[in-house]
Amino acid sequence: MSKTLIRGAKVLGGEPQDVLIDGGVVEAVGRDLSAEGAEVVEADGKVLLPGLVDLHTHLREPGREDSETVLTGTRAAASGGYTNVFAMANTFPVADTAGVVEQVWRLGQESGYCDVQPIGAVTVGLEGAKLAELGAMHESAAGVTVFSDDGKCVHDAVIMRRALEYVKAFGGVVAQHAQEPRLTEGAQMNEGVVSAELGLGGWPAVAEESIIARDVLLAEHVGSRVHICHLSTAGSVEIVRWAKSRGIDVTAEVTPHHLLLTDELVRSYNPVYKVNPPLRTERDVMALREALADGTIDIVATDHAPHPHEDKDCEWAAAAMGMVGLETALSVVQATMVDTGLLDWAGVADRMSSKPAKIGQATGHGRPVSAGEPANLTLVDTEYRGPVDPAGFASRSRNTPYEGRELPGRVTHTWLRGKATLVDGKLT
Repeated sequence: MSKTLIRGAKVLGGEPQDVLIDGGVVEAVGRDLSAEGAEVVEADGKVLLPGLVDLHTHLREPGREDSETVLTGTRAAASGGYTNVFAMANTFPVADTAGVVEQVWRLGQESGYCDVQPIGAVTVGLEGAKLAELGAMHESAAGVTVFSDDGKCVHDAVIMRRALEYVKAFGGVVAQHAQEPRLTEGAQMNEGVVSAELGLGGWPAVAEESIIARDVLLAEHVGSRVHICHLSTAGSVEIVRWAKSRGIDVTAEVTPHHLLLTDELVRSYNPVYKVNPPLRTERDVMALREALADGTIDIVATDHAPHPHEDKDCEWAAAAMGMVGLETALSVVQATMVDTGLLDWAGVADRMSSKPAKIGQATGHGRPVSAGEPANLTLVDTEYRGPVDPAGFASRSRNTPYEGRELPGRVTHTWLRGKATLVDGKLT
């Protein structure tokens, strides 16, 4: 493997330094480095971060290859600066057995654009009635550590308790999609002023908050780990903050779209804004930003949810829920957290690389940019400003809520164990 010298990069936003990559690892970090025969990348003050890690990605394969495949999804990930993604279990067939999670893992190995760690289903078929083969998935070649019925809530308290008890034996974590199903029957958007004016079925905040409250108490009772997927309300923030103050082993994620967009956008009736959980109010958005800044919310996760054109280009009620996010996540975080002064780039590296890697036990990812560490890196032109054009996406789907919106920052290079997967904004 050839050597690469990244010259003049702001490591985690600090003073410009040179970074030498050799043999898949960072060989040296310092000033005025040189390496004979090395490929030189002139960073010109761009920010160098550890490769991003996404704990919540939908790659759709097997079963919905019309939306995304492991190959196209990992190409999108590399374009967005990611070197590791966790693939959710709501595929067809559901990833609830060792065989299916191994299939997804092997497809990730073959793609070469980023590492793929499958997430196993908590219950058989995501039906919430019977625990899936949690131990077998963990012991498989895929080495599953995170389990989730995302897309559906593990609504039965006894099943959730049993899952928490089971994964505790091998240090796993249950990632809960917090949505009380009885409170969200027929729901189309956030319950509030806008839903009342539009006459759309409301999705109350309490439907999320009640499940989170129950599950943190269950985790405390069992002495296990619980992770809250796509937290979206100010009330949820307060519950997680309270749980952490009690020493409960809970972590939480927020999506980029919940950091930026509000339910006011639903007035357009454009189904691109239809998502689960729904876009909330400006008050919720501000609370989420503050919670991410102070560490109550641990990480940013994309909930990248690709859909084919026909599933979104229809009337609101019939449209699928979800947005693509891998290729725009870092730009949205820069806009909402860095450019607002809530986080510095070291904080971004913590929330988008090191902490998600730690929660998911992604070995070799989320590591410091220092000598001897794996060369999983991403280089970001933070001065760039430009409109989002989904026509240039590597994802198979185009359902982005940011089309035409000007966002800051652009990933120019991504390296996976020293091998460039993205160079000058183009996939290798």
